[in-house]
Amino acid sequence: MLGSPFPPAVYIGHPGWKAVGGRIGYSLATGVVIGIVCFLGLTAFLLAVIPLVAILPILLYIGLVIGAQAFQATPARHAPAIILAILPNIAAWAQTLIDGVLGAAGTSAEQVGLAKLGAAGVVYHGMALLGGGAVLAGLILGAIAAFIIDHKFEWAALFAVAGAVLSFFGFIHGTALGIGSSISVAVGYLIVAGVCYALSRQSYPAALVFVEEAAAED
Repeated sequence: MLGSPFPPAVYIGHPGWKAVGGRIGYSLATGVVIGIVCFLGLTAFLLAVIPLVAILPILLYIGLVIGAQAFQATPARHAPAIILAILPNIAAWAQTLIDGVLGAAGTSAEQVGLAKLGAAGVVYHGMALLGGGAVLAGLILGAIAAFIIDHKFEWAALFAVAGAVLSFFGFIHGTALGIGSSISVAVGYLIVAGVCYALSRQSYPAALVFVEEAAAED
């Protein structure tokens, strides 16, 4: 009734808290405190009282921990998939910065023109497409890459089809929900799905897979 129990149990920096002795009581206390803050509407008050310079080092630490953990807790051969999964989030972040700068100047990307931005080396439309639904898009791209690396081409094709459906309705790689929101991206996913499916029909020597995995681990 209250949703998945895992997000509040395995949270950001969880290995770090375990390493310094945090046990079940820490998780329980964290949930109680966050619940009280949310129910009483104290979020805005705390943000006003606690200086931003006191919060930023914590966020920096969290970023370092989860960034390192992404590579440490996964097979070394999946490193390219991790990078690919991060790219949509970087694109969305960069677009947010550009929108903020243009907004502060009293204009927008539409008013400036995509051609002028492109001439200045700012591929705004590309960032908007790649960064649309960044979290979900990163999951899809990362999964496709991981399955391709593991030569599980059927699963890669399945996730590519899912990416095509999500793109078509604008859940990812789009600026708004709607039918045919990002047709070109959806077609691209379908092409990837077709290639992966064709590869899944080909025989791949098991010995070669073992050699590649051993080389990646080294």
